[in-house]
Amino acid sequence: MNAPNGPGIEPTWCSSDKDLIGTAIGPARLWYTIGHGILNEVYYPRIDIPQIRDLGFIVADDQGFWVEVKRLEDRQVQLPSAGIPLPHIVHKHPRFQLELRICPAPERDALLIDLQLTGDDSLRPYLILAPRLGGSGHHNRAWVGRHRGRKVLWAEQGPFGLALCANDAQGEPALGPASAAYAGSNDLWQDFRANGRMTQEYDTAGPGNVALGAQLPRQSLLCLAFATSRQAAATLALSALTRPFDDLLAQQSAAWAQWHEEREARAPVPKLSGPLDGQFRTSAMVLKCHRDKTFVGAMVASLSVPWGNHGEERGGYHLVWPRDLVESATALLALGGEEEARNVLRYLIACQNENGDWYQNQWLGGKPYWTGVQLDETAFPVLLASALAEHDGLTGLNPRPMVRRALRFIVENGPASPQDRWEEDAGLNAFTLAACIAALVAGAQLLSGQDAELALTVADAWNARLEDWTLARNTELAREHGILAYYVREAPADSLSDSEALYRALPIKNRTDGAETPASRQVALDFLQLVRFGLRRADAPFIVDTVKLADALLRTDTPSGPVWHRYTGDGYGEHIDGSPFDGTGVGRGWPLLTGERGHYALANGGDALPYLHAMHAMAGTGGMLPEQVWDQNAIPERQLQPGRPSGSAMPLAWAHGEFVKLAVSHESGQIFDRPKAVWERYHGERPEPGIISWSPAAPIHRLEAGKALLMLYPQAVILRLGFDGWHGIEERESQPVGLGLHGINLGVETLHQAGSLEFSWRWKDTGAWIGTDFRVLIARE
Repeated sequence: MNAPNGPGIEPTWCSSDKDLIGTAIGPARLWYTIGHGILNEVYYPRIDIPQIRDLGFIVADDQGFWVEVKRLEDRQVQLPSAGIPLPHIVHKHPRFQLELRICPAPERDALLIDLQLTGDDSLRPYLILAPRLGGSGHHNRAWVGRHRGRKVLWAEQGPFGLALCANDAQGEPALGPASAAYAGSNDLWQDFRANGRMTQEYDTAGPGNVALGAQLPRQSLLCLAFATSRQAAATLALSALTRPFDDLLAQQSAAWAQWHEEREARAPVPKLSGPLDGQFRTSAMVLKCHRDKTFVGAMVASLSVPWGNHGEERGGYHLVWPRDLVESATALLALGGEEEARNVLRYLIACQNENGDWYQNQWLGGKPYWTGVQLDETAFPVLLASALAEHDGLTGLNPRPMVRRALRFIVENGPASPQDRWEEDAGLNAFTLAACIAALVAGAQLLSGQDAELALTVADAWNARLEDWTLARNTELAREHGILAYYVREAPADSLSDSEALYRALPIKNRTDGAETPASRQVALDFLQLVRFGLRRADAPFIVDTVKLADALLRTDTPSGPVWHRYTGDGYGEHIDGSPFDGTGVGRGWPLLTGERGHYALANGGDALPYLHAMHAMAGTGGMLPEQVWDQNAIPERQLQPGRPSGSAMPLAWAHGEFVKLAVSHESGQIFDRPKAVWERYHGERPEPGIISWSPAAPIHRLEAGKALLMLYPQAVILRLGFDGWHGIEERESQPVGLGLHGINLGVETLHQAGSLEFSWRWKDTGAWIGTDFRVLIARE
């Protein structure tokens, strides 16, 4: 019989509050998540496609008593040891105990659940399965059917099918009364809610938001499998059920233990206390579980959906972000995973755009999702290539064409970026600048000739002007905190040629009030990257002043330890009342920023250990590190406690990568991901280059005395120039200067007698004039 009252309620995902994530050691293309003691989203055949919302259980006596186990507070999630994602979940109730053991099949796209109910003999378990095939709760179809004489629960949508089969303790088919229905209308949960027991059995449902349910024996083995059709999935499920569960569990436990042993043999293991060592092993496991098995080298940001139980929009977390990917890849390198890091670089080389940059983010196969430009995301792949080169890890891999294109894009379009690392404002951001300058210096080591020379020239010129662009001096905010100057969160792009631009309003996103605060009053932790990458010393006065200011404005002390916010006025997080982020909200504390602050402490001669303890204390059940933690008074009805995970993404791969790198840096006493070439060139000091660069994207309005000027263009030009009001007009033709760019070098001997330089140009290939006159004031000695 067909279920009535379709298509069901609007679908949602599970809460991002994950107990655990996992995958098989083996070729199976399946990833699973655990939350509130039940199975949550399962991904197949790629790590960016969730196929179910959840698979949960009801325990009932058919006399009116029933309990949905995910709502029980008394539960435990036990693992064989830290970093082995094979959970033994125990739900306790005065009338029963429900135990679930979960293990993936290593060679089949299937997941097995061993279930045992003990206690009151009148109770029976029921399963509730919510398909989301193809990553959507719309247009799914569901059946209670038979396959080769076996009862099976089925669902299909498009090219995806799932099947759920079960055996009892004797290995016989175990699915009892079952129903395929519409979620929120007549699914099994609604049946229990209305009648206290299972009263309805429907054979089919869909298209729509469908749900499957069935009665089970008190001891049973379930298998959930995925394939290109429901029949193919049933074949996988039935074949997986033929293997004894305990044998499978032992094999996977041993395989994970061996993986950790091999990892520890490749790289020194930090000497950490028991809880921190467990967190380190867990973070290593989380990073491995975020790696795709089809697009080798690709990793998504998180196997969760932030505030997922309030809508079906998956947001940007099931995507590949070049920045997050490299932050995770360098952590893999810290774990001794040179081959894994090489595969990430291979993937990035394959995904680089023709013009040299990468999409802001993309699906695993390369299809763009958001197409904004973030210059740090062009810099990070270069830094990964450099890091591999430092570890002699480029075996058989030639990154030079990628590096050359990326550095050209940075030089041609920088130093201002259309977006910062938080996908928000355009301008000059210290984190982005640090990444770009470091990439120019580190990337130059992989190049030669003019390409390397130009990269270093531009790096020096930008590094020398960092404070000119991003430092606010003698402001009211500085006086309030007893400091002289500080690095701002973001300087408007006009700051390249207008020193007053820093004091104009800069929008703050994700807020209901549309706040536009002067850029000079906005502070972030992004400046710490200047120290981390070796551009400035940790004890440099402006750095120390900004640390004092950032700690005063961005730090919150929680029961778990200190946590820092992204920037003043941030709106990405729950509202004040704890309701979910819905496009606006209030930014919360980020554990990964606690890690960044710990790296600074280490660079400044301090101890990173308290920051590692704080990050660990902020982790959820099973050691999952969240994107954000709650930072106000507790709101128990929303499960929000200070210093504990909020509804944001959990686990966040970037946060786990930060924990790993901080632990390794703590052990060695050196910043693991600081590029060697950058430190050797600058030693944390501001350079005094003899050449300053000018480009259409990076104009300057004043040239210091005794400096040469390098004019850079994307293609050949004829430059017309004059001095002191267009006197002495002459024309010069540009020449190739490296990285595929053209340039004209105006030496000190040409400029030192003048007070100003006026110029314009025409493109050599078309003869078209740019249509604008430019002027640079020249200081005299």
